[in-house]
Amino acid sequence: MKIQLSEHFTYKKLLRFVLPSIIMMIFTSIYGIVDGLFVSNYVGKTAFAAVNLVMPLMMGVSALGFMVGTGGSAIVAKTLGEGEHKKANEYFSLLVYVTFIGGVIFSLCGMLLVRPVASLLGAEGALLDNCVLYGRICFISMPAFMLQNVFQSFFVTAEKPKLGLGVIIIAGVTNMVLDYLFIAVLGWGLPGAAIATVTGECIGGFFPIFYFARKNSSLLKLGKTKFDGVVLLKTCTNGSSELMTNLSSSLVNSLYNLQLMKYAGENGVAAYGAIMYVNFIFISIFLGYSVGSAPIVSYHYGAGNRDELKNMFKKSTSLIAIWGILLVLLAHVIAGPLTKIFVGYDAELFALTKHGFLIYSFTYLINGFNIYGSSFFTALNNGLISALISFLRTLVFQLSAVMLLPLILGLDGIWGAIIVAEAITLCMTLFFVFSQRKKYGYL
Repeated sequence: MKIQLSEHFTYKKLLRFVLPSIIMMIFTSIYGIVDGLFVSNYVGKTAFAAVNLVMPLMMGVSALGFMVGTGGSAIVAKTLGEGEHKKANEYFSLLVYVTFIGGVIFSLCGMLLVRPVASLLGAEGALLDNCVLYGRICFISMPAFMLQNVFQSFFVTAEKPKLGLGVIIIAGVTNMVLDYLFIAVLGWGLPGAAIATVTGECIGGFFPIFYFARKNSSLLKLGKTKFDGVVLLKTCTNGSSELMTNLSSSLVNSLYNLQLMKYAGENGVAAYGAIMYVNFIFISIFLGYSVGSAPIVSYHYGAGNRDELKNMFKKSTSLIAIWGILLVLLAHVIAGPLTKIFVGYDAELFALTKHGFLIYSFTYLINGFNIYGSSFFTALNNGLISALISFLRTLVFQLSAVMLLPLILGLDGIWGAIIVAEAITLCMTLFFVFSQRKKYGYL
C-alpha cells in the first residue's frame, strides 16, 4: 500500500517509507566505488591514487545538484503541504531546468580545472596524466550526475521512493557491468572506468526526465514554468548546507591527501581512498534516511502539524543512535576483509589501510546526528542553521583537526581528526536543536 506524506508515521511505516532512499544511497555509494575497486586491482595503485586525487573536484562541482535537490524538495514538499499543487509543479520544473543548464556550464569548467587542481595537489608525471584523463572523461556526464542528485530527493517528495531506487539500481548495475567489461575483459584501463561511470550517470540523470515529463501517477510533473528568482534564492539558501557539505568535504579531502602525501606518501593517499569508499557506504545509511525523511518533515511543517514533527524527531534520533552503534561494531568485524578487497595485493598498504579504518570508524557513533540535524533544519526551511552545522562540521572543525592533530599524534592524528571534528560539531548541533525547539515545536 502506498504511503503518503500526510500520514502519521509509526516506526514500521517510517522504515518502509525511507528504506528505498537508504538502499538508493547505499547502492549509489557501491557503484561509485566500483571504479576504484577495478582500477586498484587491475590497473594499479598509481591509477587508483589518481582517481582519489581528482574525485574531490568532481564531487565539489556536482554539489550544486545536492543543493537544488535538498533545498528545492523542502520548498516543493512544503508547498504541497499547503495545498498548492500547481505551484509545486512549477517550482519543481524550474529547478530541474536550471540544474541541467548549470550542469553543462560546470562540465566545461571542470574539464579545464582538472590539470591545475591535480598539479596543485602534488600530482606529477604519470599520476598527473591519469588525473587529467579520468577527470575529463567523467566531466562529460556532469549535467546527468547533477540531475541524478536532484531527482534522488524529488522522487521521495513525489511519493515514488521505490521508483527512484529502481533507477539507481539500473544505473549502478550498468556501471558495474561495464567496469568489468571495459577494465577486466577488454583491458581499457582508466578510460574504461571513466566511460562506465559516464554511462551509469547518464541513465540515472536522464531517465527520470522521461518519467516526470509525461503523465504519471506521482505528485510531480515536469511542464511549463516561469523564472522565479525568489524560489531559486530560497532553494540555494535552504540547500546551502548540502552545498557547503560537499564543497567543504572536497576541500578537506584534498587537505587530507596533502597531509597523507607528507606523512605516508602515495600509499597514504591510496589508503585514504579505500577508507573513503567504505565510509561512503556506511554514512549512506544516515544520508539515505535524511533524504527519505526530509519531505515528511517539510510536508507536516507546511501543514502546521507539530505533533507529527515531534513524532518524526523522536523516532529519527532513536534510529540514528541504534544504527551508529551497529555500524561501529560492523566496521571492526569486517575491517580486514573489506580492506583486502581494495588493497590486498600490497601487504604494507593493507596494514596501513586497516589500521586507519579501525580508528576512523568510531566517528559513526556521532556523525549520524550531525547529518540528520543539518537535514532536519533544511526540511524546516531554515537554511541558515543547516548551513552553519554543515560549515562547522565539514570545514572549520575538520580543517583545524587535520592540520593540528598530526603534529601531536603523527599519522594516527590524520585518521582520528574526523572523530574530534564530529564530536565538537555535535555540541553545536545540540545547541541549535534546543534553542529552536519552541519555534518549531519538535520537542
